[in-house]
Amino acid sequence: MSTSLPAVPTGLFIAGEWRPAASGRELAVSDPATDDVLAHIADAGAEDGVAALDAAVAAAEDWAATAPRRRGEILQRAFALLQERKDDFALVMTREMGKPLAEAYGEITYGGEFLRWFAEEAPRISGRYGDNPAGTGRIVVSRRPVGPCYLITPWNFPLAMATRKIAPALAAGCTVVVKPAELTPLTTLLFTALLTESGVPAGVVNVVTTSEPGPLSTRLIGDRRLRKLSFTGSTPVGRRLLAQAADNVLRTSMELGGNAPFLVFADADLDAAVDGAMAAKFRRRSSRSTPRTRPSPWPTTPSTAWRATSTPPTSPVGTA
Repeated sequence: MSTSLPAVPTGLFIAGEWRPAASGRELAVSDPATDDVLAHIADAGAEDGVAALDAAVAAAEDWAATAPRRRGEILQRAFALLQERKDDFALVMTREMGKPLAEAYGEITYGGEFLRWFAEEAPRISGRYGDNPAGTGRIVVSRRPVGPCYLITPWNFPLAMATRKIAPALAAGCTVVVKPAELTPLTTLLFTALLTESGVPAGVVNVVTTSEPGPLSTRLIGDRRLRKLSFTGSTPVGRRLLAQAADNVLRTSMELGGNAPFLVFADADLDAAVDGAMAAKFRRRSSRSTPRTRPSPWPTTPSTAWRATSTPPTSPVGTA
């Protein structure tokens, strides 16, 4: 495969158009292995974030009214295109994040499944209908899109965390503003171009890249038109975002840092346990929320717990 990067958009994506930041500022994205600059991209300010939210709000009614089957077909198309272009995505991820190429390909498989899963779930969104407890009437429960969502993704899984947040939002009929991590935004920008090619209408997905996420996020979370916040990252930052979201009683989804034990039972294969601990600790350069931080001997052997064997289990799906 070629070692030169594919053409990656470098602007903000707002209302279906690539544009520079209002201030004209740019930020550099570097290869962590060499410190070589891979690209200069638009560096958004708070006013760009508001423009992105304006676009999401403007597109929200039409996208919510789009047939669930159609929303699912768009996500299926995105899944197919991602598989066709996996070499491009793997190379971009490796160059900007630093993970081995094999792990980048693994992330494409992992991240792509969110597209396929929610493509199939889109037409299955259901409600409930039945008698009320007194028998004097009927209860109808229907599910509706919550509205514009603000999605903040981390640097360690730049594709999978984008698909994991964008796919369910689009399947449910919500529009989004995405803020990728400033260290690894290129994968998200490339994926956004793919979504547009897949048929996502203008304004449904908007992307802002910034070196100053605090002011931008504060402005968006304080806007009463925003209805949902999703964040994957550190616990201290999550606490601050939750406090800000409380003012407008936003729905929130938070995946914050963890402290993961690694239990070794008395009857374990110690060589296999060591291999499993090493893999669990150093996978993704230890930059995820589940690296094993507390190896501990365990005196008992409960049947419901995993014991180290010759084939340690892989990390659970849904961790970052």
